[in-house]
Amino acid sequence: MMKKLYPYRFELFLFSQIAILFGSLLVPGNFFEDVISPLLFLVNLIAGVLLISKKKKLMWFFIVLLLVSGIVFSADIIENKDDTLRPFLNMGVSFLFYTIVTFEIVKQIWQTKIVNKNVIFGLISGYISLGLISFFICLSIEMVYPGSFEGLNVTIDQSQSFTERLMYYSYITLMTIGYGEIVPVTSLSQKAAILIGMMGQFYLVILTAIIVGKYVNKKDNN
Repeated sequence: MMKKLYPYRFELFLFSQIAILFGSLLVPGNFFEDVISPLLFLVNLIAGVLLISKKKKLMWFFIVLLLVSGIVFSADIIENKDDTLRPFLNMGVSFLFYTIVTFEIVKQIWQTKIVNKNVIFGLISGYISLGLISFFICLSIEMVYPGSFEGLNVTIDQSQSFTERLMYYSYITLMTIGYGEIVPVTSLSQKAAILIGMMGQFYLVILTAIIVGKYVNKKDNN
């Protein structure tokens, strides 16, 4: 099964990422964030396991993480309780997952010899993964040191959650747009903003340039 799906690993990973980011446009409100979004993260985790399926030890490691996350999430839903440890567990698992998978995506793209649509999908999903890594960095800072970011609670849209605002800030910073309505006010959060901006620029400048160069060389050889 995995061998048949492996050629489509980048597409599956990318589409599940897009569903996580923009699913609230179709299903607005707390229902998406509380129920659908965690399930989408599990789907994305499965797609990530497929992406690294050729590395058996790493694959089984993430399968264990998948099972642990699923059990914890299901137990909380059934018992209808608000466990304060669950957000930290989910954040830690997700941060580790996206860090390793992003590294694997970059590695696979770097080593590819033929540039096709799968490589392009991988390039896009890698960039989106950087945004999610940035989100978990900012979220961990805000959870440990509340008030590190000003403007998270200032919004006209009352249905927009705290995490949605922080994810918005993470991607805006990654793309170095910086509208300024959310501002890092502590030394740690400011350094995180610098790191996120540098990650986005290095990814676009270095990795995208390599892929374009390989594509141009392929056309010249033909």
